[in-house]
Amino acid sequence: MSKGSVRFESVTKRYGEVVALKPLTLDIEPGTLCTLLGPSGCGKTTTLRLIAGLESVSEGRILIGNEDVTHLSATYRRVSMVFQSYALFPHMSVAENVAYGLTVKRMAKGEAAARAEAGLELVGLKGFGNRLPSELSGGQQQRVAVARAIVLEPEVLLLDEPLSNLDAKLRRHVREEIRQIQQRLGLTAVYVTHDQEEAMAVSDRIIVMKNAEIAQAGTPRDLYERPASSFIADFIGDANLIEVEATPAGYETKIRLLGKGFTIPQASQIHGAAKLVLRPHQVRLSAAPSGVSIAAEVSYAAYLGNSIQYTLSTAAGEVFAIVPPSAHPFSKGDAVHVTWQAEDLRLVAA
Repeated sequence: MSKGSVRFESVTKRYGEVVALKPLTLDIEPGTLCTLLGPSGCGKTTTLRLIAGLESVSEGRILIGNEDVTHLSATYRRVSMVFQSYALFPHMSVAENVAYGLTVKRMAKGEAAARAEAGLELVGLKGFGNRLPSELSGGQQQRVAVARAIVLEPEVLLLDEPLSNLDAKLRRHVREEIRQIQQRLGLTAVYVTHDQEEAMAVSDRIIVMKNAEIAQAGTPRDLYERPASSFIADFIGDANLIEVEATPAGYETKIRLLGKGFTIPQASQIHGAAKLVLRPHQVRLSAAPSGVSIAAEVSYAAYLGNSIQYTLSTAAGEVFAIVPPSAHPFSKGDAVHVTWQAEDLRLVAA
Protein backbone atom coordinates (compact mmCIF):
# COMPACT_ATOMS: atom_id res chain seq x y z
CA MET A 1 0.00 0.00 0.00
CA SER A 2 1.12 3.58 -0.65
CA LYS A 3 1.70 6.30 1.93
CA GLY A 4 -1.58 7.96 2.80
CA SER A 5 -3.77 5.08 1.68
CA VAL A 6 -6.43 3.68 4.02
CA ARG A 7 -7.62 0.09 4.00
CA PHE A 8 -10.38 -1.60 6.00
CA GLU A 9 -10.28 -5.39 5.98
CA SER A 10 -13.61 -6.81 7.21
CA VAL A 11 -13.78 -4.22 9.99
CA THR A 12 -16.69 -4.57 12.40
CA LYS A 13 -17.68 -2.35 15.33
CA ARG A 14 -20.07 -3.46 18.07
CA TYR A 15 -21.36 -1.75 21.17
CA GLY A 16 -22.60 -4.70 23.18
CA GLU A 17 -25.38 -6.27 21.12
CA VAL A 18 -25.62 -3.26 18.79
CA VAL A 19 -23.72 -3.55 15.50
CA ALA A 20 -22.63 0.00 14.63
CA LEU A 21 -20.62 -1.15 11.60
CA LYS A 22 -21.13 -4.39 9.71
CA PRO A 23 -18.05 -6.12 8.22
CA LEU A 24 -16.60 -3.35 6.05
CA THR A 25 -13.93 -3.68 3.40
CA LEU A 26 -12.76 -0.58 1.55
CA ASP A 27 -9.69 1.06 0.05
CA ILE A 28 -9.07 4.82 -0.07
CA GLU A 29 -6.41 5.82 -2.58
CA PRO A 30 -3.62 8.22 -1.49
CA GLY A 31 -4.08 11.86 -2.49
CA THR A 32 -7.84 11.56 -2.92
CA LEU A 33 -10.76 13.06 -1.04
CA CYS A 34 -13.21 10.32 -0.13
CA THR A 35 -16.55 11.24 1.40
CA LEU A 36 -18.58 9.03 3.71
CA LEU A 37 -22.18 10.02 3.02
CA GLY A 38 -25.44 8.85 4.48
CA PRO A 39 -28.31 9.54 6.87
CA SER A 40 -27.85 9.79 10.63
CA GLY A 41 -26.94 6.48 12.25
CA CYS A 42 -25.65 4.84 9.08
CA GLY A 43 -22.10 4.25 10.40
CA LYS A 44 -20.16 7.03 8.66
CA THR A 45 -18.92 8.80 11.82
CA THR A 46 -18.07 5.45 13.43
CA THR A 47 -15.93 4.66 10.37
CA LEU A 48 -14.13 8.01 10.67
CA ARG A 49 -13.49 7.53 14.40
CA LEU A 50 -12.09 4.05 13.73
CA ILE A 51 -9.57 5.57 11.28
CA ALA A 52 -8.66 8.20 13.87
CA GLY A 53 -8.20 5.63 16.63
CA LEU A 54 -10.94 7.20 18.74
CA GLU A 55 -12.87 3.91 18.65
CA SER A 56 -11.50 0.38 18.87
CA VAL A 57 -12.14 -2.30 16.26
CA SER A 58 -14.29 -5.28 17.27
CA GLU A 59 -13.06 -7.41 14.35
CA GLY A 60 -10.88 -6.93 11.28
CA ARG A 61 -7.84 -4.79 10.43
CA ILE A 62 -7.16 -1.14 9.57
CA LEU A 63 -4.05 -0.16 7.61
CA ILE A 64 -2.82 3.38 6.96
CA GLY A 65 -0.11 3.30 4.34
CA ASN A 66 2.00 0.24 5.01
CA GLU A 67 1.26 0.16 8.74
CA ASP A 68 -1.31 -1.93 10.57
CA VAL A 69 -2.82 0.58 13.00
CA THR A 70 -5.67 -1.61 14.24
CA HIS A 71 -4.45 -1.57 17.84
CA LEU A 72 -2.45 1.68 17.68
CA SER A 73 -3.75 4.53 19.85
CA ALA A 74 -4.84 7.82 18.30
CA THR A 75 -1.71 9.56 19.60
CA TYR A 76 0.57 7.46 17.40
CA ARG A 77 -1.44 7.53 14.17
CA ARG A 78 -0.40 9.95 11.42
CA VAL A 79 -3.86 11.43 11.14
CA SER A 80 -5.39 14.80 12.01
CA MET A 81 -9.05 15.58 12.54
CA VAL A 82 -11.10 18.69 11.85
CA PHE A 83 -14.13 18.64 14.12
CA GLN A 84 -17.65 19.90 13.51
CA SER A 85 -17.40 22.30 16.47
CA TYR A 86 -13.94 23.69 15.45
CA ALA A 87 -12.73 22.93 19.05
CA LEU A 88 -10.57 26.07 19.24
CA PHE A 89 -9.28 27.24 22.61
CA PRO A 90 -10.99 30.59 23.25
CA HIS A 91 -8.22 31.94 25.52
CA MET A 92 -5.45 31.24 23.00
CA SER A 93 -4.56 33.36 19.99
CA VAL A 94 -5.15 31.98 16.52
CA ALA A 95 -1.43 31.27 16.10
CA GLU A 96 -1.31 29.47 19.46
CA ASN A 97 -4.30 27.36 18.47
CA VAL A 98 -2.64 26.33 15.21
CA ALA A 99 0.66 25.56 16.95
CA TYR A 100 -0.96 23.65 19.82
CA GLY A 101 -0.47 20.15 18.42
CA LEU A 102 3.15 20.94 17.59
CA THR A 103 3.90 22.17 21.10
CA VAL A 104 2.28 19.05 22.58
CA LYS A 105 4.76 17.07 20.46
CA ARG A 106 7.52 19.17 22.10
CA MET A 107 8.58 20.97 18.93
CA ALA A 108 10.83 23.98 19.57
CA LYS A 109 8.78 27.12 20.16
CA GLY A 110 10.29 29.06 17.27
CA GLU A 111 9.82 26.23 14.78
CA ALA A 112 6.22 25.65 15.93
CA ALA A 113 5.45 29.36 15.51
CA ALA A 114 6.94 29.37 12.00
CA ARG A 115 4.95 26.27 11.01
CA ALA A 116 1.78 27.83 12.42
CA GLU A 117 2.32 31.02 10.41
CA ALA A 118 2.89 28.96 7.24
CA GLY A 119 -0.31 27.02 7.96
CA LEU A 120 -2.31 30.22 8.36
CA GLU A 121 -0.93 31.56 5.11
CA LEU A 122 -1.92 28.33 3.38
CA VAL A 123 -5.56 28.75 4.43
CA GLY A 124 -5.65 32.45 3.56
CA LEU A 125 -5.31 33.84 7.10
CA LYS A 126 -1.86 35.38 6.99
CA GLY A 127 -1.65 38.17 9.57
CA PHE A 128 -4.48 36.80 11.71
CA GLY A 129 -2.21 35.01 14.19
CA ASN A 130 -2.57 37.51 17.05
CA ARG A 131 -6.37 37.54 17.03
CA LEU A 132 -8.59 35.52 19.32
CA PRO A 133 -11.04 32.98 17.84
CA SER A 134 -13.94 35.18 19.00
CA GLU A 135 -12.69 37.92 16.66
CA LEU A 136 -13.10 35.69 13.60
CA SER A 137 -16.13 34.72 11.54
CA GLY A 138 -17.38 31.14 11.52
CA GLY A 139 -15.70 30.46 8.18
CA GLN A 140 -12.39 31.88 9.41
CA GLN A 141 -12.57 29.76 12.58
CA GLN A 142 -13.10 26.67 10.46
CA ARG A 143 -10.03 27.54 8.38
CA VAL A 144 -8.02 27.88 11.60
CA ALA A 145 -9.15 24.36 12.52
CA VAL A 146 -7.97 23.12 9.10
CA ALA A 147 -4.62 24.89 9.53
CA ARG A 148 -4.16 23.32 12.98
CA ALA A 149 -4.72 19.90 11.43
CA ILE A 150 -2.46 20.23 8.40
CA VAL A 151 0.58 21.70 10.22
CA LEU A 152 0.93 18.27 11.85
CA GLU A 153 1.68 16.93 8.35
CA PRO A 154 -0.70 13.98 8.63
CA GLU A 155 -0.83 11.10 6.22
CA VAL A 156 -4.62 11.33 6.39
CA LEU A 157 -6.81 14.36 7.10
CA LEU A 158 -10.18 13.54 8.67
CA LEU A 159 -13.08 15.99 8.51
CA ASP A 160 -16.20 15.34 10.59
CA GLU A 161 -19.09 17.39 9.14
CA PRO A 162 -16.79 20.45 9.12
CA LEU A 163 -19.33 22.85 7.58
CA SER A 164 -22.48 22.02 9.52
CA ASN A 165 -22.27 25.17 11.68
CA LEU A 166 -22.01 27.55 8.71
CA ASP A 167 -24.78 29.20 6.71
CA ALA A 168 -25.49 28.00 3.16
CA LYS A 169 -23.47 30.67 1.30
CA LEU A 170 -20.45 30.34 3.58
CA ARG A 171 -20.61 26.54 3.39
CA ARG A 172 -20.14 26.72 -0.37
CA HIS A 173 -17.18 29.08 -0.04
CA VAL A 174 -15.38 27.13 2.70
CA ARG A 175 -15.90 23.73 1.05
CA GLU A 176 -14.20 25.10 -2.09
CA GLU A 177 -11.26 26.28 0.02
CA ILE A 178 -10.94 22.92 1.77
CA ARG A 179 -10.98 21.12 -1.57
CA GLN A 180 -8.34 23.45 -3.04
CA ILE A 181 -6.05 22.98 -0.02
CA GLN A 182 -6.45 19.19 -0.18
CA GLN A 183 -5.59 19.11 -3.88
CA ARG A 184 -2.70 21.56 -3.56
CA LEU A 185 -1.06 19.51 -0.78
CA GLY A 186 -1.96 16.14 -2.29
CA LEU A 187 -3.48 15.08 1.04
CA THR A 188 -5.51 11.95 1.53
CA ALA A 189 -8.74 13.19 3.10
CA VAL A 190 -11.77 11.38 4.51
CA TYR A 191 -14.78 13.67 4.79
CA VAL A 192 -18.03 12.89 6.62
CA THR A 193 -21.30 14.62 5.75
CA HIS A 194 -25.02 13.94 5.41
CA ASP A 195 -25.31 16.66 2.74
CA GLN A 196 -25.30 15.07 -0.73
CA GLU A 197 -24.63 18.36 -2.56
CA GLU A 198 -21.60 18.98 -0.38
CA ALA A 199 -20.34 15.46 -1.06
CA MET A 200 -20.82 15.84 -4.80
CA ALA A 201 -18.94 19.16 -4.79
CA VAL A 202 -15.75 18.09 -2.99
CA SER A 203 -15.24 14.37 -3.58
CA ASP A 204 -13.12 12.21 -5.83
CA ARG A 205 -15.08 9.25 -4.51
CA ILE A 206 -18.22 8.92 -2.43
CA ILE A 207 -19.10 5.97 -0.20
CA VAL A 208 -22.83 6.02 0.52
CA MET A 209 -23.68 4.18 3.71
CA LYS A 210 -26.99 2.77 4.92
CA ASN A 211 -27.74 0.59 7.93
CA ALA A 212 -24.06 0.33 8.96
CA GLU A 213 -22.78 -0.90 5.58
CA ILE A 214 -21.88 0.39 2.11
CA ALA A 215 -24.89 0.88 -0.16
CA GLN A 216 -22.80 2.02 -3.16
CA ALA A 217 -19.40 3.57 -3.83
CA GLY A 218 -18.17 5.51 -6.84
CA THR A 219 -17.48 8.91 -8.32
CA PRO A 220 -20.16 11.59 -7.89
CA ARG A 221 -21.12 11.13 -11.55
CA ASP A 222 -21.37 7.34 -11.22
CA LEU A 223 -23.74 7.60 -8.29
CA TYR A 224 -25.92 10.25 -9.90
CA GLU A 225 -26.14 8.73 -13.37
CA ARG A 226 -25.94 5.02 -12.49
CA PRO A 227 -27.60 4.49 -9.10
CA ALA A 228 -27.61 0.87 -7.97
CA SER A 229 -30.86 1.14 -6.02
CA SER A 230 -33.88 3.33 -5.43
CA PHE A 231 -32.27 4.45 -2.15
CA ILE A 232 -29.19 5.78 -3.97
CA ALA A 233 -31.30 7.37 -6.71
CA ASP A 234 -33.40 9.21 -4.15
CA PHE A 235 -30.51 10.11 -1.84
CA ILE A 236 -28.10 11.45 -4.48
CA GLY A 237 -30.06 14.32 -6.00
CA ASP A 238 -33.81 14.58 -6.46
CA ALA A 239 -35.43 11.73 -8.35
CA ASN A 240 -38.86 10.68 -9.51
CA LEU A 241 -39.22 6.93 -8.92
CA ILE A 242 -41.93 5.57 -11.20
CA GLU A 243 -43.23 2.01 -10.80
CA VAL A 244 -43.07 -0.07 -13.99
CA GLU A 245 -42.83 -3.65 -15.25
CA ALA A 246 -39.50 -4.58 -16.84
CA THR A 247 -38.45 -7.31 -19.28
CA PRO A 248 -34.75 -7.76 -20.22
CA ALA A 249 -34.11 -7.71 -23.96
CA GLY A 250 -30.37 -8.09 -24.54
CA TYR A 251 -28.73 -4.67 -24.42
CA GLU A 252 -32.12 -3.03 -23.88
CA THR A 253 -35.03 -3.36 -21.48
CA LYS A 254 -38.71 -3.35 -22.39
CA ILE A 255 -40.88 -1.27 -20.09
CA ARG A 256 -44.63 -1.30 -19.39
CA LEU A 257 -46.01 1.85 -17.78
CA LEU A 258 -49.75 2.47 -17.34
CA GLY A 259 -50.51 0.04 -20.16
CA LYS A 260 -48.00 1.63 -22.56
CA GLY A 261 -44.85 -0.03 -23.79
CA PHE A 262 -41.46 1.43 -24.72
CA THR A 263 -37.77 0.47 -24.62
CA ILE A 264 -34.84 1.99 -22.79
CA PRO A 265 -31.21 1.51 -23.90
CA GLN A 266 -30.07 -0.18 -20.68
CA ALA A 267 -29.28 -3.84 -20.16
CA SER A 268 -30.87 -5.17 -16.99
CA GLN A 269 -31.36 -8.39 -15.06
CA ILE A 270 -34.57 -7.08 -13.50
CA HIS A 271 -37.65 -8.98 -14.62
CA GLY A 272 -41.00 -7.80 -13.28
CA ALA A 273 -41.61 -4.97 -10.82
CA ALA A 274 -39.03 -2.18 -11.09
CA LYS A 275 -38.68 1.57 -10.78
CA LEU A 276 -37.68 4.10 -13.40
CA VAL A 277 -35.41 6.90 -12.22
CA LEU A 278 -36.36 10.20 -13.85
CA ARG A 279 -34.46 13.25 -12.64
CA PRO A 280 -36.49 16.50 -12.34
CA HIS A 281 -34.41 18.34 -14.94
CA GLN A 282 -34.95 15.46 -17.40
CA VAL A 283 -38.75 15.85 -17.33
CA ARG A 284 -40.26 17.32 -20.51
CA LEU A 285 -43.68 18.99 -20.41
CA SER A 286 -46.06 19.68 -23.27
CA ALA A 287 -49.67 20.69 -23.69
CA ALA A 288 -50.34 17.80 -26.10
CA PRO A 289 -49.29 14.12 -25.94
CA SER A 290 -46.02 13.31 -27.70
CA GLY A 291 -44.82 9.71 -28.15
CA VAL A 292 -44.93 7.81 -24.86
CA SER A 293 -46.16 10.25 -22.25
CA ILE A 294 -48.16 10.45 -19.01
CA ALA A 295 -51.18 12.70 -18.64
CA ALA A 296 -50.77 15.04 -15.67
CA GLU A 297 -52.24 18.02 -13.88
CA VAL A 298 -50.15 20.86 -12.45
CA SER A 299 -50.71 20.94 -8.69
CA TYR A 300 -47.96 23.47 -7.90
CA ALA A 301 -45.82 25.89 -9.90
CA ALA A 302 -42.97 28.13 -8.67
CA TYR A 303 -40.99 30.62 -10.76
CA LEU A 304 -37.36 30.76 -9.52
CA GLY A 305 -35.80 33.05 -12.10
CA ASN A 306 -33.54 30.64 -13.97
CA SER A 307 -36.05 27.79 -13.74
CA ILE A 308 -39.65 26.87 -13.04
CA GLN A 309 -40.46 24.06 -10.62
CA TYR A 310 -43.63 22.04 -11.08
CA THR A 311 -45.30 19.40 -8.96
CA LEU A 312 -47.49 17.23 -11.18
CA SER A 313 -50.24 14.76 -10.30
CA THR A 314 -50.28 11.67 -12.53
CA ALA A 315 -51.75 8.18 -12.50
CA ALA A 316 -48.20 6.92 -11.86
CA GLY A 317 -47.80 9.13 -8.79
CA GLU A 318 -46.47 12.61 -8.12
CA VAL A 319 -43.78 13.91 -10.50
CA PHE A 320 -41.44 16.80 -9.71
CA ALA A 321 -40.06 18.76 -12.68
CA ILE A 322 -37.51 21.56 -13.08
CA VAL A 323 -37.73 23.21 -16.50
CA PRO A 324 -36.27 26.35 -18.10
CA PRO A 325 -38.46 29.46 -17.92
CA SER A 326 -40.74 30.00 -20.92
CA ALA A 327 -42.88 32.78 -22.33
CA HIS A 328 -46.04 30.78 -21.59
CA PRO A 329 -45.55 28.79 -18.38
CA PHE A 330 -48.14 26.38 -17.09
CA SER A 331 -50.31 27.30 -14.11
CA LYS A 332 -51.87 25.33 -11.28
CA GLY A 333 -54.73 23.21 -12.62
CA ASP A 334 -53.41 23.04 -16.20
CA ALA A 335 -53.55 19.69 -18.00
CA VAL A 336 -50.11 18.72 -19.35
CA HIS A 337 -48.23 15.67 -20.58
CA VAL A 338 -45.02 14.36 -19.03
CA THR A 339 -42.45 12.84 -21.35
CA TRP A 340 -38.70 12.17 -21.46
CA GLN A 341 -35.75 11.03 -23.53
CA ALA A 342 -35.42 7.24 -23.20
CA GLU A 343 -31.62 7.47 -22.84
CA ASP A 344 -32.05 9.64 -19.72
CA LEU A 345 -33.92 6.94 -17.80
CA ARG A 346 -32.34 4.50 -15.37
CA LEU A 347 -33.90 1.30 -14.05
CA VAL A 348 -33.52 0.05 -10.47
CA ALA A 349 -35.10 -2.77 -8.50
CA ALA A 350 -38.48 -2.01 -6.92
